Amino acid sequence: MDGKREEISLGKAGWNFDNSYSRLPQVFFSKINPTPVRLPKLIVLNEPLAVSLGLDVQALRSAAGVATLAGNRIPPGAVPLAQAYAGHQFGHFTMLGDGRALLLGEQITPRGERSDIQLKGSGQTPYSRRGDGRAAVGPMLREYIISEAMHALGIATTRSLAVVATGEAVLRDTEQPGAVLTRVAASHLRVGTFQYAATWGTPAELSALADYTIQRHFPFIAAEENRYLLLLQEVIRRQAALIAAWQLVGFIHGVMNTDNMALAGETIDYGPCAFMDVYDPKTVFSSIDTQGRYAYENQPDIAGWNLARFAEALLPLLHAERPQAIRLAQQAIERFPSQFQQHWLAGMRAKLGIFNQETEDETLIQDLLGMMKKWRADYTHTFRSLSLNRPGGDALSGSEDFSLWHERWQARLGRQKETKEASQQLMQQSSPERIPRNHRVEEALEAAVQQGDYSVMERLLQALARPFVHLPEYAEYADIPPTSNRPYRTFCGT
Repeated sequence: MDGKREEISLGKAGWNFDNSYSRLPQVFFSKINPTPVRLPKLIVLNEPLAVSLGLDVQALRSAAGVATLAGNRIPPGAVPLAQAYAGHQFGHFTMLGDGRALLLGEQITPRGERSDIQLKGSGQTPYSRRGDGRAAVGPMLREYIISEAMHALGIATTRSLAVVATGEAVLRDTEQPGAVLTRVAASHLRVGTFQYAATWGTPAELSALADYTIQRHFPFIAAEENRYLLLLQEVIRRQAALIAAWQLVGFIHGVMNTDNMALAGETIDYGPCAFMDVYDPKTVFSSIDTQGRYAYENQPDIAGWNLARFAEALLPLLHAERPQAIRLAQQAIERFPSQFQQHWLAGMRAKLGIFNQETEDETLIQDLLGMMKKWRADYTHTFRSLSLNRPGGDALSGSEDFSLWHERWQARLGRQKETKEASQQLMQQSSPERIPRNHRVEEALEAAVQQGDYSVMERLLQALARPFVHLPEYAEYADIPPTSNRPYRTFCGT
């Protein structure tokens, strides 16, 4: 295809970019084009997402479209840039930035919504810190699978539009095939973006970033006199809901650094993430989290810690007098635990078919979780079995402790006006039958990376698309994984 025909194809793709981030002060980004790859080949395209963005699927599948998704072509209206930010990584503060990702711009959808379009693995940037700026097929497909599974579970998340093989190798522990992921996000504004502004920017630049964030995500507070305090409160509110949603499905992010907390309230950066099988609050999957900082049970506390860092960055905007600014920030942060708890309790009540509230509900829930830990019960399978009113067929369901608990639970359901059928329906809507089981994800990634066989991944994606609906044809994806003597480990994949 000659250059003119390629431009026509790109124009038909439906790209409709604005570039509001590029109009922020220059300190927040560096304009740079993606580094072309040798032989781009489309691995997977998220067609429903593409349509919702106003993009033409056939144009994206064309040679010009794939070249765009690989970073070899710049779509009309795009202004590629790497974002600057900082972050606490495992508690240690450092200067960061997009070391292997570029924001093409903000796609304005047919509904008038604004979504960041980012290429991940698109080459080196000024923030690469000696990295090669590239990504491997396995980690990019992992992000595609897990982020789309999270979306299907109803959890706020960045999404994956496509993964393109580059035809080039990347060197990690071993030589691996390279890939570029196209990520879609409400924005890539992070706690770390504000930490960067507060540390290396001017007061005017910090204010500009805060005003931009408000206009982008919280326009309803823009005219308020105390809008920066309201910004802090809104971010806290969204994070409380998000982290509770993680806990309710047994999701473990794995690397909750402040640069991985998106202010829009979406799950971002699927590195060493995974879903818990056997219920154990101390579960850690990341190979580098040797101290358990980001264990399942610690995720709410870490979210609160990260939000406190956000509040610190905002202090100059909260009040002219620092002691008063600190007091306002502390008052806001102190509300996070109770907000999280409200979301978590509401979700747990739903998983147990409980519509109203009683003071002993939390004890009922904690007693069940305690038994699940004691008997090493599978988290997802236990709640799904309860929703179907069927014993789990495991050590937990056969125990005397569980029998006594079950009687208490049934008595609790009997004290509400809703029928048991309504409770069962609520439970099934709140407890998925299928999650991206770790062994299934690894099975799909191994087939893709080692054999170039993407059919295993495609079937897994189909099974995960409707996780709350019983689908006999995907029954194997609901099975409890085989017991292993080795703990499951994931890697950052950088």
